[in-house]
Order: sequence, then C-alpha cells, then structure tokens
Amino acid sequence: MSHATLPLAAASLDAGASLWALLAALVIAMLALDLLVFARRGVPSLRASAAWSVGWLAVALGFGAALWTLKGDDAGAQYLAGYLLERSLSLDNVFVFAVILGYFAVPLPVQAKVLSWGIMLALVLRLVFILLGAALLDAAHVTFYAFGALLLYTAWKLARHDGEEIAPDRNPALRALRRLVPMSRDYHGDRLVVRAGGSRIATPLLAVFVVVATTDVLFAVDSVPAIFAITQAPFIVFAANAFAMLGLRALYFLLAGMMDRFAYLSHGLAAILAFIGVKMLLIDVWHPPVWTSLAVIAAVLAATAALSLRAPRPTGKDA
Repeated sequence: MSHATLPLAAASLDAGASLWALLAALVIAMLALDLLVFARRGVPSLRASAAWSVGWLAVALGFGAALWTLKGDDAGAQYLAGYLLERSLSLDNVFVFAVILGYFAVPLPVQAKVLSWGIMLALVLRLVFILLGAALLDAAHVTFYAFGALLLYTAWKLARHDGEEIAPDRNPALRALRRLVPMSRDYHGDRLVVRAGGSRIATPLLAVFVVVATTDVLFAVDSVPAIFAITQAPFIVFAANAFAMLGLRALYFLLAGMMDRFAYLSHGLAAILAFIGVKMLLIDVWHPPVWTSLAVIAAVLAATAALSLRAPRPTGKDA
C-alpha cells in the first residue's frame, strides 16, 4: 500500500454520523453510570473495583465485537489492537494519578469523583488531539515520521526514568491557576468553589482537576500518535481511547496499592512505544498486518507482567 492510499483506507474504515452519535451516546451513558453509581459510593472495596474493571473490559470487548460485525475484520482487529495499546499505556496514568492525589492529600471519599471528572475532561481533550492528528496525517505524510521520532524519544525516556520523581507543583497550568484564582487551604467535600468573606474562592479540588487533566494531555501526546500507527480512522482511534479510559477509575482503585509490583512496567511500555515508533518510521517500506502489532503488544505485556511478578519487592527507602 502506498502512502497516497492511506487516507482512503482510513476513510473506508471510518464511521458515519450515525455511528459517531451512537458512540457518543454510549460513552456519555457509561460516564454517567460511573459518576452517579460508582463514584457515589466513596472508596470502593478491592472486590468492587475488580468487578467494575471486569465489567468495563466486557463492555469494551462487546463494542469491539459489534464493530467487527458492522465494519468487518479490519476494523475489528484495528480496534482490538488499539484498545490493548491504549489500555497498557493507561497503566502509567494510574500510577501518576496516585502521585497527584497523594501530593494534594485528596480525601479518600472524594477521590472517586475527582477521577471521574478528570477522565471526562481528558476524553474531550483527547478527541481534540485525535481530530488534529488525523488532519495532520491526511495533510502531510511527513507527520508519520514526526510521530515515529516522538515515540522513539518517549520510549527512550521511559526506559531511563526509573525512580524519577513526579512533581505536580511544577505543572504550568497549576502555577497559572494559583496566580489567577484565589484558593482556600482546605477541602470542602467535593465542592470546587466556596464562599468566603463575601466572595467566591476555589478549593484545592479545582487545582487537582487541572493537574489531572493537563497531565493526561501529556500522556495523549504519546498515546494518540502511537495508535495512529495501527489505524488512521478517527472513529476507531477515539473508540479505543474512550473505552480504555472509561475503566481507568476502577483500575486505579484496583492497582494503586500494588504500584511496587510493576517493577518492569516502564521497560515494557518503552518496548511497545519503540516498536510502534519504528513501524511509523518504516511506513513506506513495511506494512505488517494489524495482527502483528496486536501480537507484539500482548507478548510484551505478558513478559512484563511475568518479570514483575518474579521481581523482589522493594523495601525501606526504595519502596
């Protein structure tokens, strides 16, 4: 396949307005369910988090089966590979969210709602990224090489970032917010704004939302170009992102307490991003089937999990 035919191939796998409307309605319904049912229960138990995680996985796979039936084998395989890629990259999001919530000392009963609203905002921002990325790829073929180089650089950084400290206070959006908006020192439940001294001021919860959302934008800079190496159909790209992120909150409460057990996560994600980056750089000479990407991602994740489970737990200062 020549690069001139790539937009045509993407268009053939893309969806019409009716499928976009159906996907939007489904995502909104699930976000409402997550916010109004799961988030209202405060801190979920490990069993509840596991059940919700399995439920979100079942919904994501069910959507993939429906897409496979409606749009054919290529669309179904691209969605499945894209979903697995975005789901694996979202593991890094979980651990960063844990650092952010710990840094701001967000009360446990409020954390579920913080994550829900943060994920909602992140989905909107990712949709913007996806549409811009699709337009760039369609307009300039060199964008593939730029994305490939970006992914290789990200893979290199991930492979070297063991022990790197995440500092939410250096977030530029947070600094701007603190300069522009008066903010109270204490939380007031799940309220973003309270009245004090006759005027309205923000609570620290607003700062948490800003940091969570803008941090996810940084993740999107890596994950959105990566999935474009699998498919250039915006509908499939957004669907894979949406379903990967919808279960992120349940996954957070399931995995946040086991961060030290994922000793080789950064190396596994680096290997995946490096493979995708090379695939993008060789797009004019190498056209492996989508099942190749799916197999590589699954194999790397399995190896990462096996090595992490065998690694000794860190103790003392390392933990």
